[in-house]
Amino acid sequence: MEQFISFIVKHLVDHPDAVRVDRQIQDDNREVYRLHVGDGDLGQVIGKDGKTARSLRTLVFAAAARQGHRAGFEIVDPARENEQPPKAPPQ
Repeated sequence: MEQFISFIVKHLVDHPDAVRVDRQIQDDNREVYRLHVGDGDLGQVIGKDGKTARSLRTLVFAAAARQGHRAGFEIVDPARENEQPPKAPPQ
């Protein structure tokens, strides 16, 4: 899945070498993929009105569901990259 996300995003950004995807497994066995991009590429990944980000998220959810997994997708702001992600609220 990380390669799938990376492949798509590298074709959208100006700095493809800076693209990195991290996978985390949460307590509820949900996989969360965190996308890191280079400076200045965040807007290209989010897209106008968030349409590109929404499409990426849909692709990740669909690909994970096809494999029988639950997945989440986050885009990490390069300016806040060193911060810890917030914990998901219990469901």
